[in-house]
Amino acid sequence: MADNIRKYRRPLNLNIGMILFTVIMLYIIVCVFMYFTSKHIVGYEVKTGSLSVSNVFEGIAIRHETIVKSDHTGYINYFATEGEKTGAGKIVCSIDETGKLMDMLESDTGENKSKLTNADYSEIKNAITEFSGSFDNGNFLKVYDFKYELQGNVTKYANRTLMNSLEDLYAQSGEGLINIVNSPKSGIVVYSIDGFEDYKSTDVTADWFKKEDYEKTQLVGNNLVSNGDPIYKLTDDEKWSVIISVDEDRIPELVAEEYIKVKFLKNQTTSWAQIEAITGADGKSYIELHFNNSMLNFVADRYVSVELITASEVGLKVPNSSILEKEFFLIPTEYVTKSGINNADTVLKQTFDEEGNSTVTNINITIYHEEDGSYYVDNDILQIGDRIFKPDSNEEYTISKSATLIGVYNINKGYADFKEIQVLNSNDEYSIVKSNTEYGLVAYDYIVLDAESVELDEFIYD
Repeated sequence: MADNIRKYRRPLNLNIGMILFTVIMLYIIVCVFMYFTSKHIVGYEVKTGSLSVSNVFEGIAIRHETIVKSDHTGYINYFATEGEKTGAGKIVCSIDETGKLMDMLESDTGENKSKLTNADYSEIKNAITEFSGSFDNGNFLKVYDFKYELQGNVTKYANRTLMNSLEDLYAQSGEGLINIVNSPKSGIVVYSIDGFEDYKSTDVTADWFKKEDYEKTQLVGNNLVSNGDPIYKLTDDEKWSVIISVDEDRIPELVAEEYIKVKFLKNQTTSWAQIEAITGADGKSYIELHFNNSMLNFVADRYVSVELITASEVGLKVPNSSILEKEFFLIPTEYVTKSGINNADTVLKQTFDEEGNSTVTNINITIYHEEDGSYYVDNDILQIGDRIFKPDSNEEYTISKSATLIGVYNINKGYADFKEIQVLNSNDEYSIVKSNTEYGLVAYDYIVLDAESVELDEFIYD
């Protein structure tokens, strides 16, 4: 009885859930493996656009400036308004050798005391508004410029009455104690100096644009001056220029414009300037903008912020990483014909069989560009030394010439198809290319983002 005892084998029960789970896991493992071992090609959709190029510059103003120095020692009082034109022989300031004139001004509390008019209040309000609108925390120097501008306005208002009674005050103070300083020529009066007055545009160096090293001396009224000290300066020519520092590769582009519209950021006004490329004292190239007007608004400013208003190129915007240069063979256009059901471009190429017998075969080709009577064709189809024949003629041509094209890989059809492009403009990241060219791109084409990641005619897998 014991010999009939056998071990019971449990039947294999297949659980459908376990089977599905195993299949899914295998599928995931295969997909992950293929993802990490396959080539990843990223596409880019081409769209119409323009380049963002910075056209705002901090320029250096160059003018014809003359520093006027004192012939006397004493306390100076200004009568001419800074930034306004004065005629030759007109009173600009006085030098009070004793200080009595200042005492007379301070003791004047009667009807002759200067009072502000509505126009004066409006002028001060406009100056405050303009300063507030253009204030920059990184350029505190403008705060001092604004301070001295207000001081100049106050001096102008205070000296308005003084101008009317200057002869009486001169007589009271004693002959020779108050010296009247008249302008030697007509020009615009400025009450500051900065050491740039005698420089020419060709003296420019890169150090000029370091505003942190810039120093301007304000010539303030009621201060004591000595014989030979600068007391004001005159700008007697409306012609002036602004020098800007731009990238070397942009200089030819700007010079080609000859004239350009310029916006002054200080007051948002515009003016046309003639463009000239100059070489500075440091050997570097700069752009000089020549103006025939607008100087009056900036006569006291050495640094002038300008924006160049240029006609921006509009076209198809492509990343620079998509652009490549590829070599092609050149064949005369008359050697290409249409044939076949698809009316494809073909050439009659001489081929040889295994026994060395010569035959002529129609070979399909792809044309990538046409120029000067020649087609650019793929050098993977033809080789140097191949002989092609002109249709309906005994003339033949031996493949020998080649040239390069700039282009991108189009992937609309699922493979890398080279498309020639014509670059209109570019920056560090993107280029603007001409749209709707015969062998080029159109809007919404898909191209390879990284041209080095694929080869010509390579299939693109999603």
